[in-house]
Amino acid sequence: MALTLKAMEYFTTALRHGNIAKAAGELNIAASAISSAIDQVEAEFDLTLVTRHRARGIQANASGRAVARKCERLLEEYRSVLTEGAELKHALSGTLRIGYYAPIAPAFLPQILDTFLTASTTVALEMTECDNDQAQDGLLDGTFDVALFVAQGVRPSVDFDTLIAAPPYCLLPATHPLTQQISVSMEEIAKEPLVVLNRPVAASYYEGLFQPGARQAPVVAYANSTEMVRSLVASGRGCAILNMRPLTSESYTGAKVVARPISDDLPPLTLAIGYEKSRPRRSVQEFVEACQTYFAKAGSSQCIVEC
Repeated sequence: MALTLKAMEYFTTALRHGNIAKAAGELNIAASAISSAIDQVEAEFDLTLVTRHRARGIQANASGRAVARKCERLLEEYRSVLTEGAELKHALSGTLRIGYYAPIAPAFLPQILDTFLTASTTVALEMTECDNDQAQDGLLDGTFDVALFVAQGVRPSVDFDTLIAAPPYCLLPATHPLTQQISVSMEEIAKEPLVVLNRPVAASYYEGLFQPGARQAPVVAYANSTEMVRSLVASGRGCAILNMRPLTSESYTGAKVVARPISDDLPPLTLAIGYEKSRPRRSVQEFVEACQTYFAKAGSSQCIVEC
């Protein structure tokens, strides 16, 4: 039979008082429970540890005192673990591990962190860019405390909140004739060479926006980063369909791009934030709230293109 923490606490309390009745009074339990705990500890070690005196209480022998010291150290470590766990739960400190599949995360995460990382916050950040599956895997296996990902095809075991539904838009070179229009149609886009963001979820989603056989011009490039897509479009290689936009119209090349809404009724991609909802740490909860606040306010106007 394994020695329980409760038995160790009853045992050490009894030895500290040298009296079963006094130990029972301190712990607010029956004296018989104290006696049973002493018996359990002695049985576990197969040793006599305590001498019971009918009129003078109890007294530990040398072995009993040695066992009591070890039990006290274990109990102290246990209490320390509980204290540190409570501090971790409620303190704005420690490390917050964020995984993100959000191609323009550098455009909005720093702004969110400005409201989350206040002067009283000592949280250290570990931020990892990953694909949609890796973000969810990391959340489920404990690699990440919180993850940003596309909610389409999310796993049933992942708890998440929706941050924003981002409709698709057309990205064009600044000199393209379609930039003179308020919006563009999928029929017009189908006639243009296309640069495709080749990331999990994204590529199949963009392909599915076209009616079968509707596209008249070829895909001229696949790129696995938003900035490469933007740079290729800016240099005139073609147009692209994206969902979320950064805050600048300049590409890495220095050339500009223009975003135009798509007039067709098309399904959006949904950016979600996943985290352990049942018992989140304070730092996780406050980061989630900072994300929700951002996308409820500035995010809608800054990050998406709507008709």
